Amino acid sequence: MKNDKINTSQLTEEDNESFVGYYEVELVDNNGGVSFPMSVMYPTDQEGKIEAIGPFLLDVSINAQPKEGRYPLVLISHGSGGGNLLYRTLAHYLAGHGFIVGMPEHPFNNFNNNTLEGTVENLENRPRHINIAIDWFLGSEKYSGVIKSDSISIIGHSTGGCTALSVAGGIPTSLPNESLDGKPRQIHVSHQKKISSLVLLAPGTVWFKEKGALSGVDIPILMINAEKDEFIEPFQARIVLEGVVDSGKVEQRIVENAGHFSFLSPFPEFMITPEFFPALDPVGFDRKKFHNELNLWIYNFLSKVN
Repeated sequence: MKNDKINTSQLTEEDNESFVGYYEVELVDNNGGVSFPMSVMYPTDQEGKIEAIGPFLLDVSINAQPKEGRYPLVLISHGSGGGNLLYRTLAHYLAGHGFIVGMPEHPFNNFNNNTLEGTVENLENRPRHINIAIDWFLGSEKYSGVIKSDSISIIGHSTGGCTALSVAGGIPTSLPNESLDGKPRQIHVSHQKKISSLVLLAPGTVWFKEKGALSGVDIPILMINAEKDEFIEPFQARIVLEGVVDSGKVEQRIVENAGHFSFLSPFPEFMITPEFFPALDPVGFDRKKFHNELNLWIYNFLSKVN
C-alpha cells in the first residue's frame, strides 16, 4: 500500500489530447421499473465546438462517431444527491486521452430527485445501474467495437465509492437507520467480474464494516481522500485498506486542504455562492488548479493498470 499526501503543485501535465465526442442515452432498469440518463464522452476524429450541456459549457462533438481503435471503458458513479455532469472535466480529459467514459445518473438519488437517499433500496439499486450501463456499452452498436472489454474501471465519489466497491466484489450491509425495522441488512449485489480497477474519491465505506465485506475485492485501487473532508472520517479509508484482499494493490493519496466537494468539477462563476456548498472549498484551496492535476493523476493510474 502506497500512502502519500498530494501537494497539488508537484504534478505536471502532458498534452496529448484528441477531440471528444458526446452522446446521451436513456438506460432502462427493468428491475426497478425506471429509466435513467447516461452521458458518454469518448475519443473522436470529429472536431467539436463549445456546447451548452445543462448549465455547463463543454468543447465536444455531439453524436460524433468514435475514433477507430480499442479503448478502456470507465464508469463514473456520482455521490448521493449529485449528478453525472458534476465530473464532466475529468470525463472530458479521459475521453480526450483514449478512454470511453460513461456517466449514469442514479435515479432517486440525484439532485433532481433524492427520495431514496439513506435506504436499503438505494444500496441495492446503485450497483445495478452500473451493471446496466456496462452491459449497454458491451452490446451497443456504436461502442462495442471500440471498447477493450477486459479493461473496465469504475470511478466513484462519496456514496459512488460504495457503489464501485459493491460492483467490484464488496458485500455492503445497510445501516440501522436505513431499514424500517432499524436492523442492518446484508445487501445482495451482482458483482461484475470484468472490473479491472477502481478509483475511489473520498469514498463512503461505512457499509463495509462487517468482517469479510471486502474480501472479494482484489484489483488495483487508487483511493484519494480530502484532508479537510467534512463528511468522510479517516477510519473509512482504513476500512478499504484493511478489508481488501491485498492492500499492496491500493494507492492512497490525501489531498492537502481539500474538502469533500473539491472532487466535483469547478462550477461556473454564477453558481459559486455561499448558499451552494458543493461549489465551495476550504479557504485557500484552488479547485481549478487541483482538477488539472487530478485529471492527470487518475489518467496515469488508469493507463498503468489497463
